[in-house]
Amino acid sequence: MTKEIVFNESIEYIQRKINDILNRVSQKDIDKVKNLFFNSNHIFVYGAGRSGLVAKAFAIRLVHLGFQTFVIGDTITVPVQKGDLVVIISGSGETIPAVMTAEIADDLGASVISITGKKKSEIAKYADVTLFISANCKDSERKRYAPLGTLFEASVWILLDGIVADLLYSKKETEETMRKRHATLEH
Repeated sequence: MTKEIVFNESIEYIQRKINDILNRVSQKDIDKVKNLFFNSNHIFVYGAGRSGLVAKAFAIRLVHLGFQTFVIGDTITVPVQKGDLVVIISGSGETIPAVMTAEIADDLGASVISITGKKKSEIAKYADVTLFISANCKDSERKRYAPLGTLFEASVWILLDGIVADLLYSKKETEETMRKRHATLEH
């Protein structure tokens, strides 16, 4: 098998699997998530490792949409309080810092959205809404074409961009209004 064939087969495999994974997310849950965004004072995101990178990318888009958004663990942030929303991404749903974040946010009276690959995970216990991203594939191709958490992280990234588009529409924003919040040092 050549490098070109592996690359192409990997892309096709990942696209097919992500489509299958995201087709299982319920619109009812997306509507609940959207409602939490519109009824929260501040929005906080959290994730560890690659899930954390996905969370940060989502936070940037939320800022572009005009939401007051912070990344838990960054040095410049306000404290989580009652009436805020905390979005936690964890493939296993068992990562200790993610579980602690969910528990503390819940104790403080914040709403919690968990995005996880394990439906009955520890973070889901503290969540108002859990978006279950079932990326556990048993097929042999997964290890070769999408190792480790690739399918979960890529699916969550696309899921969150879909939520951004939904929020954009619901807020009657446009790409142009988002662009005004995009960068402060551009002409």
